[in-house]
Amino acid sequence: MRALRNVKFLAIAIVVLMAIGILGFHWIEGWSLFDGFYMVLTTFTTIGYQEVHPLSHAGRVFNASLIGAGVALVFLLIGSLTQVMIESELQQVFGRRKMEREIGRLKDHYIICGAGRVGRSVAHELQRKPVPYLIIEGDEAKAERYRGEFPLTLVGDATQEAVLKQARIDQARGLVAATTTDASNTYIVLTARALNPKLKIIARASEEDAEKYLRAAGADVVVSPYAFAGFRIAHSFLRPHVVDFIDVAMVQQERLGLEIEEIRISAASVFAGKTVSGSKIRQDLGVIVLAIKRAGGPMQYNPSSHDVLEAGDELIVMGPPEQLRKMEEIAGATG
Repeated sequence: MRALRNVKFLAIAIVVLMAIGILGFHWIEGWSLFDGFYMVLTTFTTIGYQEVHPLSHAGRVFNASLIGAGVALVFLLIGSLTQVMIESELQQVFGRRKMEREIGRLKDHYIICGAGRVGRSVAHELQRKPVPYLIIEGDEAKAERYRGEFPLTLVGDATQEAVLKQARIDQARGLVAATTTDASNTYIVLTARALNPKLKIIARASEEDAEKYLRAAGADVVVSPYAFAGFRIAHSFLRPHVVDFIDVAMVQQERLGLEIEEIRISAASVFAGKTVSGSKIRQDLGVIVLAIKRAGGPMQYNPSSHDVLEAGDELIVMGPPEQLRKMEEIAGATG
């Protein structure tokens, strides 16, 4: 950044000095502005042509000053430009190596295929959690545009096994196929499922008919942004307060001061084996249990105080963020 600022400063200084030289030859020697410009140009570039017109003594003194200042500024500018190019190249090389090292350490991460609007929205939410993730984008220009916002952005075709392996799909927890075409998303799902059968895969569908093909390819969840937008618009008319509450709880949580979270009960947790009321989750933590997802069973909504919490249960809970973090620690405690 400093070298780039130096380049800008030197370029401005050269332009100013050129203007001084052109006006100086005009006033001292009575030359036209073009003759003055030509003389300044040959002087600064050290080409060494003869003088445009014979110079008076005052003109030679003035030109000698221009030679010293102008040539020095030009060489400084060339040096600064060289420094900028070298630094830029080094940053790219070391940046790639750093990114490769960070990708090599990824585990239980999420892979987002596509840096479009949907993919970037997913990345923002994962950043907010935060959880480890990386983006695979086939368009190098787009990848570079968003690399400052999403440092782990891999340039490549997500339909290729080699690219998914480079993204450590065997160590990943989930994958989002969010490219702009259903055909690409279907192929990504097929390839990802073959490389990691246990991977949770969520796919974006643009057309209604694409959902069945994506599910047949191995997608666990298929989301259509257009269908969701229509659903949201309709319910904004029919149930505006419900939609507003969900927005605040899921997106604008700082307004409500509450979050909705999913917390897993480990076998060693103090919650395991206790009833909802016996766990004192509401009394001690101020957290409301909205639902319980039993392992391999259906979702149980609005559980009663007598329902028993078992190891492996996923609790859908709502409460203040700091209390939810505390509950996560207790629920996942190993002793």
